[in-house]
Order: sequence, then C-alpha cells, then structure tokens
Amino acid sequence: MDPEPYSEKDGKREIGFTERELNGLLAKNTDLAKKLAIELSDDLISAKLLLPVDEDFPILGGKILRLRSGMAFTYNKGKPVVILKGITIMGVPIPNAWMGGIKNVDLVEKFGTEKGFWKIFSDGVEDIKVEEGLLKIKLKE
Repeated sequence: MDPEPYSEKDGKREIGFTERELNGLLAKNTDLAKKLAIELSDDLISAKLLLPVDEDFPILGGKILRLRSGMAFTYNKGKPVVILKGITIMGVPIPNAWMGGIKNVDLVEKFGTEKGFWKIFSDGVEDIKVEEGLLKIKLKE
C-alpha cells in the first residue's frame, strides 16, 4: 500500500449495512452471535435476544428468556426518528410503565436537545433509510 495525502474531497458520506453484515459483525467480534439476531425491514429494526438468567434469581433462575424488540428508524423533517415500538419477554409485551414510559416515543425528539448520545447522533446524520435487509445512513459533513 502506498502512502497518500488525506482528503475528504469527493468522499462518500453514506454507510450501508446488510442484515447479514450486521449479524456477521456480532458473530466475529462478540459471543452475542449465539444470543442476538437482528432483522431489518421497512423503517424497522427488530432484534431477538436469548438472555440467560442467573441461577440465584427467584423463579426464573437458570432459565433462558427469549426477548424480542422493535425500533422504528426513519428520517423526517430534517432529523432522525428513533421510536422504541416495544419489548416482549417470552412473547408477552412489557408494559410501557416498566420501560420508563419510552414506548412509542421519538427518542431523538425527547432526548436530542440535551447533551449526550441522541444529540450527537442526530447532529451527525443527514438521512436514514431502513428497508428489507438493508440499513443506510447518510452522514453530514
């Protein structure tokens, strides 16, 4: 490889991941591949997680819980929109109160004005598109 001067001129500002690539990243870099699977569909990122419960935990000790979640992921009116659609445990939907009241709330709108992750994330994104099997994020300059 030959050295060359750094330049952002004509640089591509779009990141794309297929569902297979996202799950492959989990498989290569963590032990999550056996416990977590991600699915991409139109404007929705879904996840399945197998969560082992500590042996000392009452009633469920030593069991494996099956969790599923869905998060709407779009771009609207000049900002990302990220909405937790819900979480189920063993097929039973968790009440919104147990999730801190954030179910069906735009997390970027609610927390994006404060310092922290959602503000930084929102400030750096120009567009987001989730479609069947593909996640595309266009970055700002």
